[in-house]
Amino acid sequence: MIRFICIAVFLILYLILSIPVFLVEWIIGKFNRRAKDISSLRIVQWGFKVILKMTGVTTTVIGEENVPDEPVLFIGNHRSYFDILLTYSRCRRLTGYVAKKEMEKIPLLSTWMKNLYCLFLDRDNMREGLKTILQAIDYVKNGISICIFPEGTRNNGEELSMLPFRDGALKIAEKTGCAIIPISMNNTADIFEAHFPRVKKVHVVIEYGKPIYPKELDKETRKHLGIYCHDLIQDTIKKNASLI
Repeated sequence: MIRFICIAVFLILYLILSIPVFLVEWIIGKFNRRAKDISSLRIVQWGFKVILKMTGVTTTVIGEENVPDEPVLFIGNHRSYFDILLTYSRCRRLTGYVAKKEMEKIPLLSTWMKNLYCLFLDRDNMREGLKTILQAIDYVKNGISICIFPEGTRNNGEELSMLPFRDGALKIAEKTGCAIIPISMNNTADIFEAHFPRVKKVHVVIEYGKPIYPKELDKETRKHLGIYCHDLIQDTIKKNASLI
């Protein structure tokens, strides 16, 4: 419980102290948008790393060298809010995450998210959802990676289970030709969600798979790209369960 309180206090102070930082970032952006983007990325990554330090979580990372130095589409299984902190803190390039629409209503946090090209997906409105995917496609074409959890929501089921993938997310790679990087995560729900409101010091495993270029796949695999990527991640989290 102490960890939870410390994290909550840090997060509140971080967001409040961000108010003057937003002004500085706005000024920087007027002269050099790239400098603003990178400084915003590093500031948020610093905050995430501090929170992860507070949790006491230890991480085994496999295959990070598989991530090419180019805009990609990250996809992964999703069981915890900490999935975002664990993966975003490791991004070498500017990366926008696709979040649920409700996140846009959180003051200050949503400002950081918008500064970092995050997108807010309305899961109940197909037309608005399509606009979000088209915006993500545009971002990738302009050199910004995108991360999305194709299950569509956090999976509260058994540890090694996964929800079906929503194929629309993979259109980002199909339409841009960028690589899909599968991210497989084990034991992240045990940090917090499995015993809310306690935050536990646990061991998690993250594996970055080899790049998947849709155009290099055979026609039948491309037709069922969502299932192909889903099964690849599913097999990996089962493989890595022994490492926990």
